[in-house]
Amino acid sequence: MRIAAFTALLGAAALAGCGAVPERTGEAPSRPSGSAQALPEPSREARQCLADLGSTRAQFAPLPDKLQAGGCSTRNTVRLSALYGDTGPFDVTNLTAVACPVAKDFAAWARFGVDRAARQILGAGLERIETMGSYSCRNVAGTNRLSAHSQAQAVDVSGFVLTDGRRITVQSGWNASPEERRFLRTVHSSACKRFGTVLGPDYNAAHRDHLHLEFGRGSFCR
Repeated sequence: MRIAAFTALLGAAALAGCGAVPERTGEAPSRPSGSAQALPEPSREARQCLADLGSTRAQFAPLPDKLQAGGCSTRNTVRLSALYGDTGPFDVTNLTAVACPVAKDFAAWARFGVDRAARQILGAGLERIETMGSYSCRNVAGTNRLSAHSQAQAVDVSGFVLTDGRRITVQSGWNASPEERRFLRTVHSSACKRFGTVLGPDYNAAHRDHLHLEFGRGSFCR
């Protein structure tokens, strides 16, 4: 939804939350889903985050807060459908609930770290960012610790479609042509300046096909 509808949806927003560290997508949740419980009204901080996200001209819908059994939750989350670059909007696919602070950082990275890199390195702007999702009630692979995905605090990005029709994926482009390699490493490096944890193909085999972007103010970049 566009900014004009943003004010009407503001009251439906949720609380801001904190994240953990992520891992492998496609893994079955190890926590029971349980029934969702209602959470308190949105905080002032949550409402401000939604206003800040709206100022980026992103297209999004605020989602209701939910608390799941096992510690998974979606607080102060939105569903992103499109973001705005220097010259116009571009789509974002496969995202459900994303915590608002993550969405705000993601919007800035997409514009300044991805769209501009695509124009400068590949000679075309962004048409679409493809993701493998955001919220998923599961643990970090091989541990008993909840993943940041269980709090909607992380996004896994798998590829980019350009305005000239080219599709650059993390899996096929990471070690492909010099231009694609430079582009993907540039967007990876840019993400490290905005997210607390960024994991890519050089980290381990589980991340060979995506960039894991996790909210935080740390500096774990691999």
